Amino acid sequence: MKTTTEKFGATPHQPSLWTRADALKVRADDPTTTQPLVSADFPVLNNDVFIWDTMPLRDLDGNVTSVDGWSVIFTLTADRHPNDPQYLDEDGNYDILRDWNDRHGRAKMYYWFSRTGKNWEFGGRVMAEGVSPTAREWAGTPILLNDRGEVDLYYTAVTPGATIVKVRGRVVTTEHGVSMVGFEKVKPLFEADGKMYQTEAQNAFWGFRDPWPFRDPKDGKLYMLFEGNVAGERGSHKVGEAEIGDVPPGYEDVGNSRFQTACVGIAVARDADGDDWEMLPPLLTAVGVNDQTERPHFVFQDGKYYLFTISHTFTYADGVTGPDGVYGFVADSLFGPYVPLNGSGLVLGNPSSQPFQTYSHYVMPNGLVTSFIDSVPTDETGTQIRVGGTEAPTVGMKIKGLQTFVVAEYDYGYIPPMLDVTLK
Repeated sequence: MKTTTEKFGATPHQPSLWTRADALKVRADDPTTTQPLVSADFPVLNNDVFIWDTMPLRDLDGNVTSVDGWSVIFTLTADRHPNDPQYLDEDGNYDILRDWNDRHGRAKMYYWFSRTGKNWEFGGRVMAEGVSPTAREWAGTPILLNDRGEVDLYYTAVTPGATIVKVRGRVVTTEHGVSMVGFEKVKPLFEADGKMYQTEAQNAFWGFRDPWPFRDPKDGKLYMLFEGNVAGERGSHKVGEAEIGDVPPGYEDVGNSRFQTACVGIAVARDADGDDWEMLPPLLTAVGVNDQTERPHFVFQDGKYYLFTISHTFTYADGVTGPDGVYGFVADSLFGPYVPLNGSGLVLGNPSSQPFQTYSHYVMPNGLVTSFIDSVPTDETGTQIRVGGTEAPTVGMKIKGLQTFVVAEYDYGYIPPMLDVTLK
C-alpha cells in the first residue's frame, strides 16, 4: 500500500498530514485548552428526547444567522424510552445509559428556536417520516440561502450505506415561533468512491459523513468539507516516515496504527446551487494517528483558514492519545499546507477527571464553542454517572495566530446570532 503522500499522485493539492509527532505533543488538562468542568446538576433541555450534534442555522460564509429575531438550531435527536421494557433493568428501573447508547440507530433531524440564543423551544421534526431515504438522519449543516427563508439542509443519509444528501425547505416565522415547511425531496449528492475515500466494502468501520458547505472567502467558489477515511482495504495502509514525523528516539514503533486512517475530505460544486459536486483529495489525513475526524468546519479569520474537527480518545492509534474534544489546524490558503494549532492540534479537550463530559464541539466565527453533554460523574470515584443528551455550557475561545486560548464560559446552549435576516 502506498503512503498517504504517494497515494494521491498528480492532484490539485497534496493532503496535509497530522503526524504522530504532532500527536505526541497533545497534553490533557492544560487550562488553556481544556473545557471547564460541567456540573452534575446540569439542566436538561427536554426530558422527552436526547439531543447531541447541534447545527446552528448559518450562511455560506459561516455566520450564525437568526431570522426575524428568531435563532434556530438543528439537532440530532432521539426519543427517550423510560417506560419501554427493553430499557428497564432487572429491578424495573429505567436504564438510561443503554437507551442513550442506542440513540444513533434512531437519529432524526429536529429543530429548536429561541429569542435569546438559549432556552430553546422545541420545534419538531424537520422532515416528515418517510421523506429521508434511509433509516438514520445523521449530522450536517442547515444553510439559510436568502431573505425568502429558503434553507438547504445538507446531512448524511445512513443505513443502508452513507450518502451526502441535501433537502430544500423554508423557515417561516410568526410572532410566536418558527416553523419548517417543505423539506420534502431529498437529493443524493455523492458517496465514498473507494479511490480517495474508503468505502464500507473496504472497511466495515469506515466513516463518511458530516457535510459542511461553505463559500471560499478568497475564490468565491462553493466547497464542502466532510469526514472520511483514506481509501484502501482495512489494515493495508502504511505508516511511513511522513506520517510518523519527527519523533524522538524510542517512538518509531507504530504498533497497529495502520488501522487508523481518518481524513478531512473536500468537494467542490460544479454549479451555483450545490446540486452537482466533485470530490477532491482530502485536505488533511491522520493515517497512523486517529480514525475519526468528525464534523470538520472552518473559521475564516485574519486571512487564514482555521480548520476544526472533533475526535475521541478511543479512536487514537497505538502509542498516541488525547482527550475527547476539538482539534484544529491552520493554513494561509484553502488547500494548505495545514499545521496543527498549539503545536499538537488539541484546541479544546475534556478534563481527565470527566473524560466524557462533552462532545461534538462546533467552533463559531465569534469564538464561541457549543457542544452537548454526554455523561458526567456524580461521585468522586467516577463509577456513577449522569447521562446528558442535552446542551453543554458554551465556551469562549480566542484564536491568535497558531494558538488558541479558553477565555470564558457561558450558559448552557448559548448560541447567539452573528447577524439577523429579515424575511421578505
